Amino acid sequence: MAADSVEREILISADATVVWDVITDPDKISLWFTDEARVEALPGADGELTWRRGGRNGEKQADVSVPIRVVDAEPFRRFSFRWNHAPGEAPDETNSALVEFTLSEEAGGTRLKVVESGIGAVAREEQARSKYVDEHGAGWSRHFGELAAYVRTAQSEAPRP
Repeated sequence: MAADSVEREILISADATVVWDVITDPDKISLWFTDEARVEALPGADGELTWRRGGRNGEKQADVSVPIRVVDAEPFRRFSFRWNHAPGEAPDETNSALVEFTLSEEAGGTRLKVVESGIGAVAREEQARSKYVDEHGAGWSRHFGELAAYVRTAQSEAPRP
């Protein structure tokens, strides 16, 4: 039976305020995750994530825009949203996946963990669920690498006091 969630984590050499900004600011989200982002870090806020053909979406045939709804936004600790629900439907546990970011400060930086759960609600058949888990697992790994690289670059280019 295919898994119903994907989990990834990474230690980022930055404090939680920096990591929070990178995962919630639309201008920064579009530098490591999507090509465009419209999101506000407020519970209940609706937004949209867009991947462009030839951009972070690669050579896929068309642009992909995914509506999201913010579930939780606790600055510097947790940020979560639901996505992949059918257009026109209000997202909930029966029709969407939940993406949860958890930030925890550690020696050397901030541990960022993502858990995407409830995959069975959007990919009901075994084969579809297995494909979703594989694709999103690879995607989160790649995007976390891009996030860490972005933070390193941004910090090295930041003016020193």
